[in-house]
Amino acid sequence: MPFDLSNRTILITGASSGIGAACARQLGTCGARLILSARRKEKLQSLSNELEQSYKTETLLLPLDVQSADDVAASVEGLPASWQEIDVLINNAGLSRGLDPQQNGVLQDWEEMIDTNVKGLLYMTRAVVPGMVERQAGHVVNIGSIAARYTYPGGSVYCATKSAVKVLSEGLKIDLLGTPIRVTNIEPGLVETEFSDVRFRGDTDRAESVYRGMTALTPDDIADSILFSITRPAHVNISELYVIPTDQSSGTLIDRRAGP
Repeated sequence: MPFDLSNRTILITGASSGIGAACARQLGTCGARLILSARRKEKLQSLSNELEQSYKTETLLLPLDVQSADDVAASVEGLPASWQEIDVLINNAGLSRGLDPQQNGVLQDWEEMIDTNVKGLLYMTRAVVPGMVERQAGHVVNIGSIAARYTYPGGSVYCATKSAVKVLSEGLKIDLLGTPIRVTNIEPGLVETEFSDVRFRGDTDRAESVYRGMTALTPDDIADSILFSITRPAHVNISELYVIPTDQSSGTLIDRRAGP
C-alpha cells in the first residue's frame, strides 16, 4: 500500500522558494511535519505562516547554509527531540553560477556550485542518514538535473556537480543495501524558478530568455514527482526520475515555438 506521510517528519533544504517551497506545500497537504531549511529565514517564516494557515502544517525552521559542514552538523544534532527522527530528507539546495568557458571560469562561481551542490548535499546526508540507519527507516531524495547527462557550453562545472549528484545517489543506495532505506535522484529539465536569476546574478532579462518561447516545467511538476516517489509502497524504490518539458528533448534541444 502507498506510504502514508501523515505525521512523518520531512526535512527540505532550499525550502525558501522554487521546488523546495512547492514540495513544502504539496507535502503539507498530506499531513507531514516539515523541517524547512534555507539561508533566507524571512522567506522560511513566510512559507511557514502560509502552511500553518492553509493546511495546519506543523513546521520547524532551520535557517542555515549547507556549504558549512559545521553549521549543518550542529543544526541537525541540535534539533528538538520531537523532530530528530527524520523520515524523508529532500536534498534540494543547489545553484548554478555563470556561463563562462571553463578556461575563463570565475573561481568563486566554481566554489559556490561545488560547495552547495556536492559538498552541501554530502554534509546533510552525513548528518541525517545515520539516524535513518539506526531506526531502519527513511528515504533520501536528491535533486539532480538533466545537466548530469548533457554537457553544454559554459556549463561544464555545473554539469559536473549534477553528475556527482547522480553518482552519489547511486553510491548511497549501494552503501545502504541491506537496509530498508530508499534513495531517489530526480533529474529535471528546464524548470522556471529563481534558478536563472541566481545563475546570472539578478540579470532578469537574461534569466527570462532561458524560458522564452517554450513551456517550461513548474516547481509543482517536480514536487509532484517527488511526492510520487516517496509515497510508493515500502518495497518499491524509484531510483531515478528524468523529467523534462514536452518542448525539450535534451540539454540543448528546445522547441521555442510551441510555448507562449
